[in-house]
Amino acid sequence: MERDYPLEKVRNIGIIAHIDAGKTTTTERVLFYTGVSHKIGEVHDGETTTDWMEQERERGITITSAAVTCFWTPTYAINDKSKKHRFNIIDTPGHIDFTVEVKRSLRVLDGAVVVFDGVAGVEPQSETNWRYADEAKVPRICFINKLDRTGASFEKSFATILDRLTKKAVRLQIPIGLEENHDGVIDLLKMKAYYFEGEMGNSVVEKEIPADLLADAEKYRNDLVEKIVEQDDNIMNEYFEGKIPDTDTLKKLLRKGVLANEIFPVYAGSALKNKGVQLVLDAVVDYLPSPLDIPAIKGLNPDNEKEVIERHASDAEPFSALAFKIATDPFVGQLIFFRVYSGTLTAGSYVYNPRTRNKERIGRILRMHANDREEVKKVFAGEIAAAVGLKDTITSDTLCDEENAIELDKIVFPEPVISLRIEPKTKADQEKMGMALNRLAQEDPTFKVTTDQETGETIISGMGELHLEIIVDRMKREFTVEANVGKPQVAYRETITGSSEAEGKYIKQSGGRGNYGHVKVKIGKMKPLTKEEVQDLPKNVKRSEGFEFINSIKGGVIPQEYIPACEKGFKEGLDRGILAGFKMVNISVDLWDGSYHEVDSNEMAFKIASSMAVQDACRRANPVILEPMMKVEVVTPDKFMGDVTGNLSSKRGLIEGMEDRGMNKVVKAVVPLSEMFGYMTNLRSMTEGRASFTMEFLRYDIVPQNVADTIIASRK
Repeated sequence: MERDYPLEKVRNIGIIAHIDAGKTTTTERVLFYTGVSHKIGEVHDGETTTDWMEQERERGITITSAAVTCFWTPTYAINDKSKKHRFNIIDTPGHIDFTVEVKRSLRVLDGAVVVFDGVAGVEPQSETNWRYADEAKVPRICFINKLDRTGASFEKSFATILDRLTKKAVRLQIPIGLEENHDGVIDLLKMKAYYFEGEMGNSVVEKEIPADLLADAEKYRNDLVEKIVEQDDNIMNEYFEGKIPDTDTLKKLLRKGVLANEIFPVYAGSALKNKGVQLVLDAVVDYLPSPLDIPAIKGLNPDNEKEVIERHASDAEPFSALAFKIATDPFVGQLIFFRVYSGTLTAGSYVYNPRTRNKERIGRILRMHANDREEVKKVFAGEIAAAVGLKDTITSDTLCDEENAIELDKIVFPEPVISLRIEPKTKADQEKMGMALNRLAQEDPTFKVTTDQETGETIISGMGELHLEIIVDRMKREFTVEANVGKPQVAYRETITGSSEAEGKYIKQSGGRGNYGHVKVKIGKMKPLTKEEVQDLPKNVKRSEGFEFINSIKGGVIPQEYIPACEKGFKEGLDRGILAGFKMVNISVDLWDGSYHEVDSNEMAFKIASSMAVQDACRRANPVILEPMMKVEVVTPDKFMGDVTGNLSSKRGLIEGMEDRGMNKVVKAVVPLSEMFGYMTNLRSMTEGRASFTMEFLRYDIVPQNVADTIIASRK
């Protein structure tokens, strides 16, 4: 079986946006115009292709990212079959609770289409997603959607992109009319007007620009050309001498700018009214990268972590792929979604996993169309597919060829901020619940299951109330497990504000060999460092998330083989907390002295001594409790403004600013998560159901003393 599409004709793209900006509606149009679906499904009817889970259809939101394969020939070369391209599209969620889906999808995609609401412009989750895309260095095209809505303004939305996201955005189109008069778009590169006629707007008609918009179009075209010619010094000099490059040259330069993340072209339209989507697909072909345009992926040699290996997007190189998502399919069992970076993979062959150091057999390979699937015998470099038959693979594992092993960078996920206690309703549910939670935790790296050591209760943690609500709902529907759920708990942390010293001695004599461990430690606050400073740390300093270990032992007063046991003891001591039993973070522990006994010393004794010492030191270093603070944005009609701000202030919220958005007011605030439970109901009753809000995690802050006392008392 040979490759059906050359690599330069493949595009792996994601559609990302804030909740309700129209991603899924845009994806539905893409599937319709590319011929994958013969009927357009609407979110409000609960009939979309990519929102296939029952929970998604009921709520009208996207929860899991869905992968779809489709094919597109640009509208300007409609009869030229050699121009046909293959798209692997991932429709991602917009809700902050499912931000993990966006983060992991961006890691394996080459380009993205960022959708904005034409009324609201840039919203909080648009900023988070944009930041994730910056981290992953993914080239982007912007699509300002919903220009048919009352209050829509292309210029205002474009201004919010410049203001909040990037100064490198540039108009490639402007709309013809707004609100109910939105008829089409003007392409500033070709200087033509485009209208979308026929059933479902499927025929794109090119006309001359309406006379009343010509002056605007010429002005914006000059801005665009200036931005494009900056990509090439020679052409820029010629341009300033009065020579304007032809359209083909401008398109080549624009592609170069988009690939280098130096230009973000902005398109206009309305997916719901079938306007503008085909031209965005043309832009994906013209400006977003194929796997060949992406720099070679780098990874480490699992047997020698100092050696960096590169893999290029080529079928001839050794096989390497990244597993970025695990999903349970009711018909085929566990599916592992993976992106192939180099080489090819055949069904029935074996792959090597450097994390487990084991080989696993790939049973079947599927190409996904949301929840429909097509079986294929072989996948090639640059493709996204799903594998059946891998038992031991988890999210962000590398799959590779055993002879040429490589370990790709792991995807880093945010820590959960909210927890619930959960218990099975009946004895029969008990065993099933453990299995269901385990399966769901494998699928979602931001969902954690732990057991409270003191009470033996099961605790589930996630990114927000909706996240955990969906998990419990899925347990009920997919695994038929009925469970009782406790009240939400906040993931507090503890830290210290001072520094101190302590020593820990563990001596136990029994008949025969005893136990002897003795350490002296200094502790202090962990200093924040830049990436460069972390790389230049001295050899005796080890850093992990929230913990720094400095080994200052000289002259072997504690033998080298006991040092790892000491480090483990410090970590365990910090995990137990001091004030209310919450994990302690941002602490630097310096092991500077101690002693050992030739016969009685062992690893366990040093671990216990270290744990005692660090707990003792923390008690003397002014420990405090930290709580998660949320960035909250409330959109409310003007007349409820006072009620909303007053209510947020009463929740220990800090109002950071207000602005107008169409007919509404937007209040921005920072509020502790513990005060935000059930806020939606509260807000609806306060504003006759007309306000909405979004929130996302911002940082950890010290809890005021009176609140800390309440937390400590409740943990006793």
